[in-house]
Amino acid sequence: MTEAIASLRRSLGAWGAANTIDKVWLTAALIIAVLAVASMSQAEATLLFTLDALVLTGPYLLVSVLVAAYATATGADGQIAKIFEGNQTTMIALAALFGGLSPFCSCGVIPLIAALLAMGVPLAPVMAFWLASPVIDPAQFVMTVGTLGTDFAVAKTMAAVGLGLMGGFGTLALARAGFLTDPLRPGVGNGGCGGSKMRNPKPPVWRFWTEVDRVSKFTGEARRSMMFLLKWLTLAFILESLMIAYIPADLIATVVGGEGIVPIIIATFVGVPAYLNGYAALPLVDGLVSQGMAPGAAMAFLVAGGVSSLPAAIAVFALARLPVFGLYLAFAFAGSLIAGLAFNAWV
Repeated sequence: MTEAIASLRRSLGAWGAANTIDKVWLTAALIIAVLAVASMSQAEATLLFTLDALVLTGPYLLVSVLVAAYATATGADGQIAKIFEGNQTTMIALAALFGGLSPFCSCGVIPLIAALLAMGVPLAPVMAFWLASPVIDPAQFVMTVGTLGTDFAVAKTMAAVGLGLMGGFGTLALARAGFLTDPLRPGVGNGGCGGSKMRNPKPPVWRFWTEVDRVSKFTGEARRSMMFLLKWLTLAFILESLMIAYIPADLIATVVGGEGIVPIIIATFVGVPAYLNGYAALPLVDGLVSQGMAPGAAMAFLVAGGVSSLPAAIAVFALARLPVFGLYLAFAFAGSLIAGLAFNAWV
């Protein structure tokens, strides 16, 4: 009887320990474990893909984490957030423009977005930048010119900025109407300490290393931010690898091929959930266009696929509450459809 009780206690202790494991890391580990059983080669390929993607994202991640930690330790985060007070109309326009022209990919933008929200920046300009940034960057612009032509590249950049404006002003209107009063998850932006610092800013202490408490804040914030972003990026890259491996490009080509308005609508529906890397998608779309795919359908597919890519979408899911996540996807769908229809009418 004593042994049975002791065994039960050990089991409960193990169960309790298992429940302290972060669910995101646990999900990532379970996916790799299932893959290892089903296909060891795919498990290895997924791990390599994830590691490569993390290495490429590493510089963005490290710089953003250090900047956020420095801002927290010095108290500068309240001052930075103050910049976004006042005329949100101007902030939304600038955020959409910068997002459409910035060199950040869908992965590199995640740490920056997290830092902005942690500093208490209002959701509307962040949403504008969030939506515009993953669609195109300068390197992808050059590749798009070489693959699909200058008109397509320029139109895609305009679509990115337009999508950001639509999302930013739409979010602002909802906020002013009384919705989205608590849009972020606890501990992020206005829902946590960032919002308090924005409302009651104190003079920053730039030489934070002279104070033990501020050094502790720096290391603690850096560790917290790094682990938060790293776990979600890891899961995003694992899922991205599986989608690339198990969703045949030929299947997508068959679904979104053809001419007219209907393929534009279908391309938008397919592009939102079926992510293809922005660079890898260019030759595929070029081939579809040469086979008669409507230019508007090509535009809708590329814009929808970029803005709803797994790293970008999972970042929204991790930082914001479900209504904001749904709103983000709704803006992605509507903006992509409008971009496709407009480009089709133009050409």
